[in-house]
Amino acid sequence: MQRQITDDVRRRRNYPDQPPLIPHSIEGYALDLNANKCLSCHSRKFTEQSQAPMISVTHYQDRDGNFLGGVSARRYACLACHVPQTAAPPLVENTFTDMDALTVPERRSR
Repeated sequence: MQRQITDDVRRRRNYPDQPPLIPHSIEGYALDLNANKCLSCHSRKFTEQSQAPMISVTHYQDRDGNFLGGVSARRYACLACHVPQTAAPPLVENTFTDMDALTVPERRSR
């Protein structure tokens, strides 16, 4: 297993709507039906005191787009989308091209 990067530096996302990577250790975090350690810092209720980024408002919506009083059950398992960052070498070649490299720069008005 590769060592996790735990420098608390937020990484740039590679594509729109990419879930953010986890920039800190999550070893020993409880994440089951009864507890979710992530929410003790990242929920709306605790971000002011923790200074952690708040989870997206989309996490408080059901599948029909209705806002809920708490985190949606379909967004409760954070590790289904968010993963820790490691310094592991890629297993396959990455041929991804960033959107900025594909677009034509806008002309500047003079």
